[in-house]
Amino acid sequence: MRIMSLGFSGGVLMGQLASVLPSGAAQLAGAATACAAGGLAWGASRRSGRAMVWGRRILVLLAAVLAGWSFAAWRADIRLADALPAEWEGRDVVLRGVVASLPQDFERGVRFNFHVEDSAAPVPATISLAWYRGFRDEEMHDLPPIHAGERWSLTVRLKRPHGNLNPHGFDYEGWLLQQDIRATGYVRPAEGNRLIDARVPGLAHGVERVRETVRQRFRDALPDAPYTGVLVALAVGDQRSIPPALWKTFARTGISHLVAISGMHVTMVAAFFAALAGWGWRRTPALALRWPAQQAGVLAGFAAALVYCLLAGWGVPAQRTLYMLACVALALVLRLETAPSRVLALALMVVLLLDPWAVTAAGFWLSFGAVALLFLVGSGRIGREGWLYAAVRTQWAVTLGLIPALLVLFQQFSLVSPLANAIAIPLVSFVVTPLALLFAIVPVQMFADLAHGAFALTMLPVGWLGDLPWAAWHQAAPPPELAALATLGCLWALLPRGTPARWVGLVTLLPLVLWTPPRPPVGEARVTVLDVGQGLAVHVQTAAHDLIYDTGPAFSADANSGERILLPYLRAAGVRRLHALVVTHQDNDHAGGAEAVLEGIAVERVRSSLPENHPVRLIAGPRDTPCVAGQAWEWDGVRFAMLHPAADSTAVRPNDQACVLRVEAAGRRLLLTSDIEAESEARLLQRSAGDLASDVLVAPHHGSRTSSTPAFIAATSPRWVIFPVGYRNRFRHPNPAVWERWHASGAGLLRTDAAGAVRFQLGAAELQPEGERARQPRYWHGR
Repeated sequence: MRIMSLGFSGGVLMGQLASVLPSGAAQLAGAATACAAGGLAWGASRRSGRAMVWGRRILVLLAAVLAGWSFAAWRADIRLADALPAEWEGRDVVLRGVVASLPQDFERGVRFNFHVEDSAAPVPATISLAWYRGFRDEEMHDLPPIHAGERWSLTVRLKRPHGNLNPHGFDYEGWLLQQDIRATGYVRPAEGNRLIDARVPGLAHGVERVRETVRQRFRDALPDAPYTGVLVALAVGDQRSIPPALWKTFARTGISHLVAISGMHVTMVAAFFAALAGWGWRRTPALALRWPAQQAGVLAGFAAALVYCLLAGWGVPAQRTLYMLACVALALVLRLETAPSRVLALALMVVLLLDPWAVTAAGFWLSFGAVALLFLVGSGRIGREGWLYAAVRTQWAVTLGLIPALLVLFQQFSLVSPLANAIAIPLVSFVVTPLALLFAIVPVQMFADLAHGAFALTMLPVGWLGDLPWAAWHQAAPPPELAALATLGCLWALLPRGTPARWVGLVTLLPLVLWTPPRPPVGEARVTVLDVGQGLAVHVQTAAHDLIYDTGPAFSADANSGERILLPYLRAAGVRRLHALVVTHQDNDHAGGAEAVLEGIAVERVRSSLPENHPVRLIAGPRDTPCVAGQAWEWDGVRFAMLHPAADSTAVRPNDQACVLRVEAAGRRLLLTSDIEAESEARLLQRSAGDLASDVLVAPHHGSRTSSTPAFIAATSPRWVIFPVGYRNRFRHPNPAVWERWHASGAGLLRTDAAGAVRFQLGAAELQPEGERARQPRYWHGR
């Protein structure tokens, strides 16, 4: 079972990492070969001998890998077939369906998943919708209340799954595919938008209604409490009410797993109900004589765990625990012996059979990895050991063993995690969570107050630990070979006492934590035009310096591209300090992420064309210098020159005051033009036409029709033009006429919504920009 499960998992992973799905014939060939290998292994099982045993294991592994690969491809074909045709993007469609998830409030509306029952257009079965109160303050209006399990008729406008794609960034398209959401969109204002049925029957709809009821119960009981969202997460698995600042503390202290529905919580619920059922069963003679109390208790515990997993959102850690409990319950009922590793292997197989996309989620690796580490350090022990020693040993094992995975997935791990978990695990698992669940079942205010008070008490020392400057180790995303070596080393170090040279395992961590990504050589610059949607953010890196040119948009009061895109990208790239931040002007799509960048990473100097009272200038303080044409500096043989605005500029519009920066390295030039328009282009041509010739140019104002005049195109004459635009943006950038003008100039054209982040090197080698979608292709991109 263990070989089969690992092989099947490896095959599923291979399928999910594919850039192109195999054909149906290739899938059938893989499945047929898997059956043949499995048949040969079955036939060889009757023969003995070491060679036959190893041969049989190899055949089983081969069969499992091919079965996993074929299965993942087959499931992907089925899911991708449920697609929105491209010709139906951006068109009004009238749908009838059911609200299939917890509605999530955001700054300007509400989001929810919608299960489509009837539509005149070929619409996928499950879509994600946003219903806006308005896009501008003067347009704001009230929305009708929306609840899970309601049937609505709505007029919507949809688009195919699409997300920003950056190096080491979150793959939103992959996440949508895993969630089986095959289109996204928003509700259009229409008289036909109406509620049809308030309660639609069905188990899934009923579960979502109960989850929403419990969530609202917590919100009503603790309306202004800081940790209400945590209690909601512990009770029903809805983590979106936890504020970003609290998530940062959890990450820095390594207790994020405690506010998810972890295996420990599911096991605790199962154990409680198993003990309660067993206690009652033993005291009822008629029942005890008919069936053993232990078996009855185990089944009751499994049933309680199943209910809790359904209410908790059915996450991978909860599924894993539930399937392991099912194996244990079945073994007890059938009076069979079970090995923990076989139980874990079976749970792994079942999770991937139900959801082959689970291998793309960080929670999958951390959940199964943590349990495997616990089994590793808990097996082969002789003699009794104290509870304190056992607790320290298991915490050490999980902390050490997951370091490589945490660095690969998040580029950080907590240095205070053992101490923070020693404090938080007992309180959250045995006090806060039981009280939160008790309040969910019995809505007595006292239980909510006690649960919140207990978590507030937990956060006193945990918050102090999270505020320590050295609480977390930040690291550039390591290469796979170093992560694999460190993982093997950690496993070796955690083997039982008596294993020779266990300390060598710890040594393998050094290359991982000390690794830094290569930087450009002196005289060259690496440039990344990030994919931030309808906005601009560019990273220019030299041998020893880093510059960010604009910071992308703010999406809402609590979300911006600085926090969600730039800071994770910089951390993964190994950048711990910015030597310059250029904020070209005050438009949201250029300055929206600047505050988050200034607060999240050390910045030596800010250059901007912002108003004096702008928050970015207030935060930057004396580090801020206005952009003025004529400013120039050199880093590591790379020359930077500010070309606009002029010192005597009297422009009123922010776009005409935008900072224009030229970067020159090894005889090649990059021109960053922000949002300048025809008037600014004319001034540049008049003042410094000879300085505009470029090899690469970021298109002015995202390719707006108000920019890129023929004279400017002729003066710059770039080999490549990059358009930083959002997918199906409401401004319809780039303008078709502007695109055609640049195309007619002979330049190569790239747009970030189609290519993802665009990276190139200004140096002596051939200049060849490359998009992230081409560099790290996945079969679901653009589908």
